Amino acid sequence: MPLYQQENSSLWYVDIRLPNGKRLRRSSGTTIKAQAQEYHDCLKAQLWRNQTLGDKLERTFDEAALKWIKEKSHKRSLRDDKHIIQWWRTQLTMPLHEVRGSIALELVLELKVSNARKNKYLAVLRAILRRAERVWEWIDKAPAFTLLPIPNRRIRSLTKEKAQLLIKELPDHQRLIVLFALATGLRQGNVLGMTWEKVDLERRIAWVEAEDFKNGNDHSIPLNDTALAVLRQCIGKHKEFIFTYRGKQIKQANTKAWRNALQRADIKSFRWHDLRHVAASWMVQSGAPLFAVQEFFGWESQAMVRRYAHLAPEHLAVHAGTLDAMLGHSLVIP
Repeated sequence: MPLYQQENSSLWYVDIRLPNGKRLRRSSGTTIKAQAQEYHDCLKAQLWRNQTLGDKLERTFDEAALKWIKEKSHKRSLRDDKHIIQWWRTQLTMPLHEVRGSIALELVLELKVSNARKNKYLAVLRAILRRAERVWEWIDKAPAFTLLPIPNRRIRSLTKEKAQLLIKELPDHQRLIVLFALATGLRQGNVLGMTWEKVDLERRIAWVEAEDFKNGNDHSIPLNDTALAVLRQCIGKHKEFIFTYRGKQIKQANTKAWRNALQRADIKSFRWHDLRHVAASWMVQSGAPLFAVQEFFGWESQAMVRRYAHLAPEHLAVHAGTLDAMLGHSLVIP
């Protein structure tokens, strides 16, 4: 039947047989049957134009959003994408081909979030529209987007003395977590999600599976003496998870106890993720080659590790010496 209602819904739906034999079922968006019939007739006529004249079927953002989510079900950041897409669904009421980058920019500027976060909203929308153009062929051309400027990411580190003071101020269960994070350079989610099956104490190695690591690749971590000492203190506390409190997995490390410890240690403007920056800074300052640091932290781009290069300029000293050789003693310094 061309019009029907679903159980527990007062909306009318249309059911149209496409020229290629497939069926199109879609909500008419109305509870009035006469309006639903009008929508059905207009849509059917548009489908005919699409088949005979080559016109593209007018699509909605809702359709694109649902198709995107279905095709990207494997994506690690899909949960966040869904949150962003839901917001766009409330904002984009025009047909998909009428969405413009300038319109999107005006909308995200109203959000009370950082420019980096606003850019994430724009990036998700841009990806959907590009796929609608290049893969689904729903629109003729995806619009251009202008991203907002964001400041260079800071590198927040700690001295050895400050780090020791912070560790001293933490409760026992969090002290172990922070020590392990500094010893391995892992992100909070990877530390708290670490299980015994992902650790080999004899080989002194731990690993994070691709689906849990930010760059999407499997990542192995060599365990130094500090990391091993932490793990040995956790043996027997839980059969699955390493870091627990009162018999349960710790799911959040950025707690009141963490913030209070920062305050007592007189450490300002410091996030839990900055522990990863501290580990990277210490490794670079100790003279580790940048390629080794990149592999240790699992960064795909050299640009990530080069953010720390300024912390250890000593490796350039030999090259600076070549300028001495070129100058010789020809420069007279008064």
